[in-house]
Amino acid sequence: MELDGSALLYTLATLAVTLAGFAAILLVLRQAAGGSLNAIDRFIAKTIVGHLFFIMGGALVPPMLARFGLPTSWVWKASALGFGLPMLAILLSYNRRRLAKTGQAAPLIIVIVMMMTGSVSIAAMLGYIFLGFAHPEAAYISAVGINFLTHACSFVVALEVILGQPVEANPKA
Repeated sequence: MELDGSALLYTLATLAVTLAGFAAILLVLRQAAGGSLNAIDRFIAKTIVGHLFFIMGGALVPPMLARFGLPTSWVWKASALGFGLPMLAILLSYNRRRLAKTGQAAPLIIVIVMMMTGSVSIAAMLGYIFLGFAHPEAAYISAVGINFLTHACSFVVALEVILGQPVEANPKA
């Protein structure tokens, strides 16, 4: 038996991997054009790719758990904890990690879109699922989808930052 919402979760996983690959290719092209990557470029690339792979994993957890024959309510609760709590920690610690690695705080748009919107969607999903409301799959899929969209938006903002920097000669070239 296929878990409700599996097709949408598979689609979100595919989109997350695709965007992660696209992000990596753009940075490689920047380097190939003679630009070097500074600390902020490396941090943004690592963060975007890492977060998107985590979102991909979050999208794949419920269908995998369902294959073990667990009750549907357990699948959604285990998935919510396994994806939600670490993702919440990742989102809430983003600005601190960015400051430590680059010396620069995140732009306000990133704080609002990725950190706040992403965190609120995760917290709402956890509450919805653990309070036992109907259709926990809707809450879970919505949280994963919202986090994918906030990261896609953050990638566009980051891309403007990275591509807006002057291209410096690569010292290794």
